[in-house]
Amino acid sequence: MSSQLLRLIPVGLVTFIIYIVFTGSITPYDIVTGVAVAALTAALFSHLLVENTSKSLNPIRLLWLIIYALYYFTIIEMRAHLDVAKRIIHPKMPLNPGIVRVPYNVGTEYAIVTIANSITNTPGTVVVDLDEDRKVFYVHWIDVKGVEPEITYKNISMTFEKYAKKIFD
Repeated sequence: MSSQLLRLIPVGLVTFIIYIVFTGSITPYDIVTGVAVAALTAALFSHLLVENTSKSLNPIRLLWLIIYALYYFTIIEMRAHLDVAKRIIHPKMPLNPGIVRVPYNVGTEYAIVTIANSITNTPGTVVVDLDEDRKVFYVHWIDVKGVEPEITYKNISMTFEKYAKKIFD
């Protein structure tokens, strides 16, 4: 099978799953419509979204993506929400906000975006800029524990990067 056709599979599959999840239904109409939408989306966008078909069809990478999603949405998000809630409930709790440089060590754009989105979606941190030449994110952090690259990396992006490398690099 040619690589052009193999590119259609991951894009079509992800599109179909998203369609079914958001419709919340598996009636024959939704399945047929979902397949049509997924096929059209894959035909139009797979050449833009998939660079390496062997990576996109690797089941180990998919397994790491699932593990990361579960870990992120349960453990990481819960801890961050509880920390911010504690700061709201206890206004005397010290705040030390600031913008810090956070280094990253991934190679693909998908991995960079995954890390930046994970940082931004986690309460208490927001990526405000990216310097691709220096390989750093500029992150607004609600409680700066240090400005040294080792400290910012360890506290903000290390876990995200570990999974992004396994999924995308």
